[in-house]
Amino acid sequence: MLRLRFLLPGLLLLGSTWSLAETGAEGWLRHAPIGDARVIERYHTLPGSVLSLNDSPIVRSAASELVRGIDGMLGRKLEVETALPDKSAFVLGTVTELQTHFPHWNPGVELRPEGYAITSIHKHGHTYWLIAGADARGVLYGTFRLLEMIGEEKDLSSLSVSESPSAPVRWVNQWDNLNGTIERGYAGRSIFFDNDGVRVDLTRAGDYARLLASVGINGIAINNVNADLKMLTPEMIAQVARIADGMRPWGVRLAVSVDLSSPKVVGGLDTFDPLDPRVIAWWQKKVDEVYAKIPDLGGFVVKADSEGRAGPLQYGRTPVDAANVLARALRPHGGVLLYRAFVYNHHLDWRGLKADRARAAYDIFHPLDGKFDDNVIVQIKHGPIDFQVREPVSPLFAGLHQTSEAIELQVTQEYTGQQRHLVFLVPMWKEALDFDLRAENRHTPVKEIVEGKAFDRPLGGFAGVSNVGLDTNWLAHPMAMANLYGFGRLAWNPDTSPQEIADDWTRLTFGNNPTVVSTIDDMLLSSWKTYERYTGPLGLGTLTDILRSHYGPGIESAERNGWGQWIRADHEGVGMDRTVATGTGYIGQYPSEVARIFESLSTSPDTLLLFMHHVPYTYKLRSGETVIQHIYDSHYEGAVDAAKQVTEWQRLKGLIDEERYEKVLALVEYQAGHAVVWRDAVNNWFYKMSGIADNKDRVEHDPNRIEAENMQLSGYTPIDVSPWETASDGKGIACEDPSGCTAIVVLNQAAGTYDIAIQYFDFRHGVSTYNVYLNDQLLKEWRADNVLPGDQMSGDTSTRITLHGISLKPGDILRIEGHPDGGEPAPLDYVEISASSNTMAEAGSHK
Repeated sequence: MLRLRFLLPGLLLLGSTWSLAETGAEGWLRHAPIGDARVIERYHTLPGSVLSLNDSPIVRSAASELVRGIDGMLGRKLEVETALPDKSAFVLGTVTELQTHFPHWNPGVELRPEGYAITSIHKHGHTYWLIAGADARGVLYGTFRLLEMIGEEKDLSSLSVSESPSAPVRWVNQWDNLNGTIERGYAGRSIFFDNDGVRVDLTRAGDYARLLASVGINGIAINNVNADLKMLTPEMIAQVARIADGMRPWGVRLAVSVDLSSPKVVGGLDTFDPLDPRVIAWWQKKVDEVYAKIPDLGGFVVKADSEGRAGPLQYGRTPVDAANVLARALRPHGGVLLYRAFVYNHHLDWRGLKADRARAAYDIFHPLDGKFDDNVIVQIKHGPIDFQVREPVSPLFAGLHQTSEAIELQVTQEYTGQQRHLVFLVPMWKEALDFDLRAENRHTPVKEIVEGKAFDRPLGGFAGVSNVGLDTNWLAHPMAMANLYGFGRLAWNPDTSPQEIADDWTRLTFGNNPTVVSTIDDMLLSSWKTYERYTGPLGLGTLTDILRSHYGPGIESAERNGWGQWIRADHEGVGMDRTVATGTGYIGQYPSEVARIFESLSTSPDTLLLFMHHVPYTYKLRSGETVIQHIYDSHYEGAVDAAKQVTEWQRLKGLIDEERYEKVLALVEYQAGHAVVWRDAVNNWFYKMSGIADNKDRVEHDPNRIEAENMQLSGYTPIDVSPWETASDGKGIACEDPSGCTAIVVLNQAAGTYDIAIQYFDFRHGVSTYNVYLNDQLLKEWRADNVLPGDQMSGDTSTRITLHGISLKPGDILRIEGHPDGGEPAPLDYVEISASSNTMAEAGSHK
């Protein structure tokens, strides 16, 4: 049985400062002590005992969480009752169970499955706080909701809350591999697997289930959609059952991703043709075996015929043929099948102007509408390409009227900074969920389609690719946990605003100090558009290196290959022509009212202009700016906004615990430097492509910059960097001498105080060391020990360190010494000297 921890956070709030560190392991479930006596007094009328009317593992978890939360926040130990006491108490149970003790009470609304109601009732001079669920999960979700309200210091004097979830399927997908790695995982190794098996200690998995349950997530697919064929072996099924045992007390049903070739590779058949009777029989038997070990399995997730995965097309069959075979095997057990619509040809001919990856999902699945069994859910990425910083809503949502659908959102930040950049994704998801597709010429927002309301479908919901890892902070960046929290909140109720989600998460994660709340809320809510500005505006996509890391800038990587994320940039203009009139016809996949908006340049929104249209660089946006000038301006604006995050975060020193403060500070400082890499790479690439100068004379004009290759070098060798735009002037320097190398420059700045930024490259492997001297006085020594995705000089590994408040005068000598290590050649790009910003000046001042 999985071992669960019930440890209270070791925090002591003294006035407005935090005395002890926090690791982030508790996420938003810290249940931190309330330090304001006036607030504690507000809750003095809460009962001192708790009674559970239901002995199921889920309700036991609810009761334990209530005890834990009240103790942690208010310092009170609830007494656990075995019968209704003759005193005030919390009473937990289903509506039916509560009505046996309180026959005249009813929740006032009809609770759908997993819904809850929280209220108080007076009887015999006592006050009973009822946490009622439509079922056991509802009791658990109601308990978490009550604790959340206390954690946010809300008034409970007239509490009456009732809620039901938006949709029955609210799952996360983990892309974990059996060897312990995670595809697109940026927070360490798998919490489930290691060495081709399930981990012995599954404590962390139990902690994760608790986090998921607290925001209403009721299912998890634990393995990569690029499924390992060993997942369905008897040995692995028996091991996976241990994970299910630990998730069950939190109401989180397990699911697994399966490979459609399993009947052939695992079962020994000579085919996996879904219409072959032997294949059908194999799946039925295998599903029965799985449910014998995991009787409450949620179902399967399938990726097929995409990016090299096996699928029914190999036998001339359709996704319907494959999906229904699995669905029929799952049906007797109450399981569902989520079949991903992420099916496309990644060997497209880029020379064909009608070729368009964005069309693929609709072209394949729309003709199959109404043919899927009713326990099949088509899982559709929110946009038609691949989790870019901005995409239009997939037209397939409106193209399936008789098929249940789930929206797939990516919590893990694959194309949006990989949890090294702060990007709060909830505003982006909310835009997609609120988008009105006008199917059948009526109001059909995406959220109502996936909820099943718009077309009256029995199932549907939400799938979030979460990819937490063993990193203490779960998602590496402490602020990235806002995305996991936000996904759960939107899956429960997609009408919830990003502002409310950000505010709730901040209060639960960092406390209720007004300065903390307003600062973090503002940082979260502005972060998506900041990232969009310095990466890929106007619907260009993220402009990252799509062929390798999906991280740093790599504009050229999008073009002239089979992956289909083209931007069609040439000397005259940029953008994909997806119109019906002259382009790929993609726009015609939308219902007519939406298609008319996108088809015309006069009505197509500027935010998606280059996704829908190919236009000259001189085309004027509604702002009056040309496309090319907007590209230049937005990247400079985005870099400035990223730098502001550093200053904003520094306001919180002493107001939150030191450990998380320092962790986030290091990350936002890194992001500010990497935003400059993005800014320069994209702007320089488009300047070279278009030949049109920046009208503000910034692009390729860096008067404060000293190129490393132009310094006086000893041991260092100039290197051409690829792609060229990811290094200043396309070059850097590398040291191959194990004893070290130097780069020296005589400065001619007027006497004053300056910031000195040193741009260098930090490879994934190897830890070079650097020393910086001013007139032989050591200013800074550091180790290049960041974990970045690459082992070459590029936008993936380019980073910087800034020395603030340095006093300079003409003739000063700046010397940088680099010492290579482990294949990392202490590489440098440039030095940039600018007027001091006074940021952190007290930490780096040298007189």
